[in-house]
Amino acid sequence: MSDVSGPVLVVDGLKRSFQQGHKTLEILRGVDLTVQKAELIGLVGVSGSGKSTLLQTIGLLDRQDAGEVCIDDVATSNLDDDKRTEIRRNALGFIYQFHHLLPDFSALENVSLAHRISGFGAGKADSESRELLNALGLNERLDHMPSSLSGGEQQRVAIARALAAGPKLVLADEPTGNLDEETASRVFDLFISTVREQGVAGIIATHDRALASKMDRQFMLTDGKLHQI
Repeated sequence: MSDVSGPVLVVDGLKRSFQQGHKTLEILRGVDLTVQKAELIGLVGVSGSGKSTLLQTIGLLDRQDAGEVCIDDVATSNLDDDKRTEIRRNALGFIYQFHHLLPDFSALENVSLAHRISGFGAGKADSESRELLNALGLNERLDHMPSSLSGGEQQRVAIARALAAGPKLVLADEPTGNLDEETASRVFDLFISTVREQGVAGIIATHDRALASKMDRQFMLTDGKLHQI
């Protein structure tokens, strides 16, 4: 499907605008970005600068007005919804500020379910999920429901779930924004080490420049365009 040596993501001239009454708000004004395999990108910008819009468009959750998003060497702009869903399922992982865990399922079940959706049998799904959760320091919390986990633990389960399908690219939108500073730093470090160990590329949007500085490259989104820091 892809060139082994090629980038996992190429964004070319991406534009996205929204209507607000009689006004047209230009959020993305020609974004260009290339992300190599296993490369981690920090994305910073003030609130409302368009970071979430950019991630949603790259993640095929929204359609651009112009430009192209190529994921794993596949141009996506003209794909139908079924093909876009297939790419999201097989090539992308998503982490949000709020974990969105299934409340009636344990930590292990939340991650195992993601493995099963990807085609794993029950036994392999559970073993792979245990391995991921153990790597994130949750080996003693596997059977706990989300309501009995701390905020940091819940977010680590969400990280494991995002990595369950073996994505080529993880898109994280303020993944520690709902945590206190100390917990955020600890969870972020675990996230980075786990992603690097798995060789997954990632774009991490954060308002925290200290966290972004741990990435391979940093970009700021201003006036609808990316500027490397």
